[in-house]
Amino acid sequence: MQKNVLEQLTLLASVIKWTCYASVVGALVGLGTKGFLDALAWTSSQYGRMPAYYLLLPATLLASAVLVRRLAPDAEGHGTEKVIEAVHQRMGRIPLMVVPVKLAATVITLAGGGSAGKEGPCAQIGAGLASAFASLLRLNDVDRRKIVICGISAGFATVFGTPIAGALFGVEVLVLGHMFYDVLFPSFVAGIVGYHVASQLGVAYPAHVNASIIAVSGWSFAEMIMLGIWCGLIALLFIEAMRLGHRLFQNLHCHYALKALLGGLLLVAIGRFGSTGYLGLGLESIDAGLRGAVLPSGAAFMKAVATSITLGSGGSGGVVTPIFYIGTAAGNLFATLFHEPMVATFSAVGMVAMLAGAANTPIAASVMGIELFGAGIAPHAAVACMVSFLIVGYRSIYPSQILGMEKSSSLKVKTGKPLAQFEASTVEQEVVIPRLVARGAKMVKDRKRWKR
Repeated sequence: MQKNVLEQLTLLASVIKWTCYASVVGALVGLGTKGFLDALAWTSSQYGRMPAYYLLLPATLLASAVLVRRLAPDAEGHGTEKVIEAVHQRMGRIPLMVVPVKLAATVITLAGGGSAGKEGPCAQIGAGLASAFASLLRLNDVDRRKIVICGISAGFATVFGTPIAGALFGVEVLVLGHMFYDVLFPSFVAGIVGYHVASQLGVAYPAHVNASIIAVSGWSFAEMIMLGIWCGLIALLFIEAMRLGHRLFQNLHCHYALKALLGGLLLVAIGRFGSTGYLGLGLESIDAGLRGAVLPSGAAFMKAVATSITLGSGGSGGVVTPIFYIGTAAGNLFATLFHEPMVATFSAVGMVAMLAGAANTPIAASVMGIELFGAGIAPHAAVACMVSFLIVGYRSIYPSQILGMEKSSSLKVKTGKPLAQFEASTVEQEVVIPRLVARGAKMVKDRKRWKR
């Protein structure tokens, strides 16, 4: 009896402890997100006074690159990737200097027209503040790691207004195929508190609930499987485009300032000869697609190119907002090709399915679909997200993500390593394919005999 009481008291103490820690982290991230979004809105309004503000992109990317290189190299690229790297390699230790540098560099990049997202900075800002809080309390490495994961969850939750999906994203994105259940409760607390604090401080979140969701039927189920395949393939292309952009700029044997200037000039060309809609966050295009408007057929491709140039040449920002743009455009194009009247539904499902594939987070993406668009979209989003997740294979927009499972028993892989070091063995695959071909040939022969 005494042991049972002691066990329950210990668990109760743990719940109280992590409720307090996660609440503080959520409040800090809510404040940080509010400051970041206010700074971004003010800077964007200043740039918006100029009719052709995107012409300043070379100078914009140069300023962002100099700021990061000189003050905090860990703030380079898209923030969530750096946080995942810190969690796996340094038990969540993130220099506090990353917070102001990431905020400033991302504000400059996005306001000036760079194609990136706003969730990465919030995740990195949240993780940086959480790491500083852990240092203040002199927590051990295990608790520090948990608190930093809470920072990721709260950052995602506060920037998109999805507290449950944000919490799930933080514990699902670290390892492909595994979730950190020991951090799930504090992540929920941090996400919910962060969302509440940001909302109380005036952060507004758009309402995208769509009342005209298509009914579940045999044909709609098949369409969602096809949409999942479609979004998985486009997610794969986006991942490879990001890798290619990073590799091309990395292989340029010149000063990083020249790379930033070149990237800015390429973005100017996209804005001048393509459309300025492919620059910046692209929220107007996302909103239009979710309302049922038909987007340009090449929107997904152009946004992928613009994002790879921005982040490859020295710009700072996240990748989830571009993923939302590309996913919305992909679902939009799919609906147009199949002459589906409910373009908005396919755009919404495409948005979350793209996230599931590119980030390997099907559960968080499915829940995000429900939080953003209502419970009616749940069966469609769940199917498309899982298919997209499987189709992408062992690739991710976050190369530091650890491989924790095999997506197919016919493709043997070594788990426990970052996806950047991924190597697939096709031995089993080479056995399966000829076996299927032989079985098909036998069926054809048997059918001919039967006809005779």
